[in-house]
Parts: sequence; C-alpha cells; structure tokens
Amino acid sequence: MTDPVPDVPQWDEFERLNALGSYDILDTEREQAFDDVVQLIARICETPIAVVNLIDADRQWFKAEVGLGVRETPLATSFCAHALLLEDGMQVPDATVDPRFECNPLVTGDTHLRFYAGQLLKTQDGLPLGTLCVLDTQPRPEGLTEVQAMALRTLAGQVMSQLELRRTLIQRAKSEETTRRALAASNYVGAWDWDVPGDRIVADERFANIYGVDPKVAAQGAPLSAFLRNVHPDDAVRVEAEIDALMITGGAFLSEYRILHEENGERWIQARGHIYLNDEGAPVRFPGIATDITARRRQDAHLAEAVLQLADSEARFRSLADAMPQMVWSSPPDGHPDYYNARWYAFTGTTPGSSEGQGWDNLVHEDDRARGQTLWRQSLESGEPYEVEYRLKHHAGGYRWALARAEAARNEAGEITRWFGSCTDIDDLKRLEHERELVSQELSHRIKNIFAVVSALVALSARQHPEARDFATSLRTRINALARAHEFVRPHTETSQPAVGVTTLHAFFHDLFSAYADEKGQGRVLISGDDTVFDDQSATSVALLFHELATNAAKHGALSASRGRVNLNTRHEGDRFILSWRETGGPPINGAPTRNGFGSSLATLSVETQLGGRLEREWRPEGLQMVVDLPAAALSRRRAAGKSL
Repeated sequence: MTDPVPDVPQWDEFERLNALGSYDILDTEREQAFDDVVQLIARICETPIAVVNLIDADRQWFKAEVGLGVRETPLATSFCAHALLLEDGMQVPDATVDPRFECNPLVTGDTHLRFYAGQLLKTQDGLPLGTLCVLDTQPRPEGLTEVQAMALRTLAGQVMSQLELRRTLIQRAKSEETTRRALAASNYVGAWDWDVPGDRIVADERFANIYGVDPKVAAQGAPLSAFLRNVHPDDAVRVEAEIDALMITGGAFLSEYRILHEENGERWIQARGHIYLNDEGAPVRFPGIATDITARRRQDAHLAEAVLQLADSEARFRSLADAMPQMVWSSPPDGHPDYYNARWYAFTGTTPGSSEGQGWDNLVHEDDRARGQTLWRQSLESGEPYEVEYRLKHHAGGYRWALARAEAARNEAGEITRWFGSCTDIDDLKRLEHERELVSQELSHRIKNIFAVVSALVALSARQHPEARDFATSLRTRINALARAHEFVRPHTETSQPAVGVTTLHAFFHDLFSAYADEKGQGRVLISGDDTVFDDQSATSVALLFHELATNAAKHGALSASRGRVNLNTRHEGDRFILSWRETGGPPINGAPTRNGFGSSLATLSVETQLGGRLEREWRPEGLQMVVDLPAAALSRRRAAGKSL
C-alpha cells in the first residue's frame, strides 16, 4: 500500500526551486560519486533502472541513471513528482492498478514500467529536491525487502551528503574568487606599519575599523595593545606568543584569529606581515596587511561538517552490506578485491582482511579454481558480467556450492571504475537438483519398462486371438516407436548417455528410420537440410507422425518397392521450421485415398493440435509428398521457455 497523497504540499514551490538552484547541479556533467550510487542500488534492489532524480519546474533531470539512457524527461510522466508530496517517499507495487499511474505513457507505452520505489532527497530545512529511485518492468506485490528499503534510505542520505559537499566546495571556490577579486581591486583589506621600538602602529582606516580603533588615532599611531584589545580571548594568548617568537628570529608572519567587533560581531582575520631586525638583531619594524576571511572559515566549517556526514554515510553503507544475507565484495578495475562484508568472513571463517587481493583464490575448491579464474579474467578483459558456480570453503569444514556474480560500474566515458559482486550459498539447491535428477531417471526407467510390458501383453494377446494379429502388430509397432522416442530423450546417466547420442532432430530421425535400411544396411529414408535442437516435449508427437508415414510407405508407398526411396528435407525459414516428405520409386498413385484412415487422422492430430503447425498432402503419381510447417520453437519448448524468462 502507498501512503495517501495530501492535497497541498507542506512547502512552497518557489522556495523549493530556489533551494534546488542553490546547489548549482542542474545540467552538470555526470560525476562518479553519483554514478556509483545508482549502480549499487540497482544491484541491491535487483532492478534494471535506478536514478538520482531532481525535480525542476517543468521537467525531471537525472544527475545519474542506469537503465534509462536519457538525462531528462517531461514532468507530466514523472512518478517522482508524486513522491515529493509524501513525507519520505513512496512505493508503487503495480502501476497498472494505481489510479495515479494507470494511464501514464511510461506504463501503457513501450517502456512498460510497473514497479517504483523512491526515497526523497531533502535539504536540512525539509525541502524536497527529488528522489533516489529504482524502477522495474515487472510488478512487485511485496515491494522492497527490509534490507533493500534500508539501502534505499541509506544511499539517499549519501546522495544528499554528496550534494551538500559539492555545494560547499562550490561556495568556497566562489568565496575565494570573490576575495581574490576584492583584493585585486583594492590591493588590501587593511594595512599596518608597526614601529617596534616606539610601540607605535600606524594603520589605515580599514584596518582601524576592523580592530575597533579610532581611524584618526590609528593614522597618528597607537600602541599594539590598542589593536590586540579586541582579539578573541581564546586566540589572544596564541597571537601574542607568535609575535614574541618572531621578535627574536624575525621573518615572515602569518596568523589567523578572531576579532570581536561591536557592530560586525565575530570576524576571522588573516594577518600577514614581516618583522625586520637591525644589525644587532633587535626588531625595528613590522609592516603587514590584514584580510577578513570570515566567509572562508565558515565554508571550511561547512566542509568539515559535510565530510563528517559523508563518513557517517559510508559507515552506514558498510553496516548495510554487513546486514545483507549475501556475501558482498568489491574490486577496483584490476580485479583484485579490496572489500568484503562481514558475511564473507563469517561464511569462510577467515580473518578480516585476509581475502583481499588474491587471498580469496585459496578458498575456492582446487577442481573449480582454474575455471573461476578463467571466467574472471574474461570478464575483466571484456567488461561483461561475471557469473560462475564453484565450491567455497566453509568455516564448519568442507566446501559448499556458491553462485558468484559481479557487474562493472562505469564512468561517462564507458571506462570501468569498479566491480561490485556477491556470492550466494546454493549448496542446498544443488543437493535438491541432484535428488530431482535421480528421481527423474528412476521414473524414466520405470516408463521404459512399462513400454516393454505393454508390448509383451499385446504380443501375448495376438497369439491367443489370431484374428486380431494384424491389429496387434500395428499397435506393437506404434508402441515400439514411442519407446524409441522415449529412449532418445529420457534423462540418462553418464553411462547410458553415450549410447543415445546428441539430442538433435536428425539424430532422432536416423534412429527412428534405421529399421527401414536395405539389405546392405544403407538407409532408404534420406535426411538432409538444417538440423535443430530437439527435446522430450515434442518427441512423442514427431515420433507418431513419422512412424505412421514410414509404416504406410513400407506397406503401400515407396518403401514397399526395392528401388523406392524417401527424401526428408528440413529447413529454417525465419521463425518457422519446414519438414518436407517426398516419396519416389514406389507403386504409381492414381489419386488421393477416398477416406482418411487412422494413421492419417493421427498424423493430422499430432501436427495441428500438439505441435501447433500445418500439414499439407499432395498425392502425385510418383509418390506422396507432404509438407509439415511448424513454429521453430515447437521442437524445443524448454529452450524457448528459458529464453522468454
């Protein structure tokens, strides 16, 4: 469920846009710090799209994005504009059933957005600037997990810390530039010249005003104490000590301290000068200038605060990574991991820090190590995602199967800046798959025995009822054809598999038609054209169809004559697969049969109903010609289903 949207926002739009403008962020180039955030949150939330989104007056602009490929879109189609009206953000499990978005072009159009989760990016004054959000083309009725929601909140805070840091640095640069221009225009903020033996400081009007001394008195000369009187008590002792030290050595003087001014309050001053000594080593003169650096010192304080916030956000990220159920790791572009979360060390039982660099390699089973290294090097060279299953050493002893995955984060130039990866314990799943395979093989073996029992029962019945012998013979051949088809595609053990051969359509046909070879063992059904992958979900239908064709050809068609032949051609045509059966050399045909027998009905049923194709027969004088037009996916339904996921 989503939070109700209030009728009126709790902030002023003009004030919000002014706050957004103060960050000077809109229409700037991409920056790695923000790109890393969207790459990471997309992986954590397992979504194809993640965005750092800032809401302008009439558009939404993306400081960083993954999965969109654009930098801005119209505000009218924005999910995040709705999120601004909420306290912190929102989740939309299925946009097609949400009245706010069911007519949105991003939902109804080619983009097919369904799921949305966004966390507000708010200033310290509570003004919303935009969101850190993730989107998916599949609905998520359950929304984000607790860890994913925590990650979204944490990384949204990191984005705001980056924005604050960026603004602070920009403001500091602007302040320094302003100060530089002011000094260039006026040459100084305030200047003094101290006659040290006479303790008389002559200063200009600006300097006198900064230190709270009457300009007329300063023009004639006043003692040092008159100017130190308004130095902040916390700085006064230090400044006097710095002056006293240079009175002995002479040389350049540089000090920053605070002045307490009745009208302007506390101001930061930078004093820069030089103490000159006479031939006897006594100080005689100390001229210099003073600059008001209050703005810079405040910016330094803001910068320090922003750095602390960034460090705090980094600490929260590490806490989040440690809380995740997966083992999480990260690597620079060279492929030597420099970070693992606590889950990794808990799983492996190793000392924190020991796996960094190449240390992880020794934890992989020696039989899987070379394969894992090879795939990792290939990913480092190509930039393609890394995925491998291997056995990983467990703290309890022995090894457990793990699924390792990694993807590269890239900068705007497409260069890899970092790899983010995870390892998931799949040992229980592997054991379950093995158990299922054993059960499948056992079931397949029992089915094979059933075919043999049924065939034997038909033969026994034929001996007891001679009048049904022809029917029994025909039934047995069909059962045996099904048995051969089942043997070809059933699950096999390592010992039985080599006897079966490669599961392709042509290999299946060669096995099925082997019984029709001539006296020299040469095949009389000649197979040509394109081969294709073939699986058990279509084997039965294909076996019934071509067994009936071969049986009829042996009884009445081309295979009933010694010189007769059948040409079976298979070919791909786009998304279709065409099988052409052409008989030659058999008895002449005077026309189509006057009625369809059981075999013809069975063939039509197999093609049109079970395989979803079309069947056309042409009874030519030289023999039957038949064309079977099938969807290419009909011959390998499991593979087609896997590609559609």
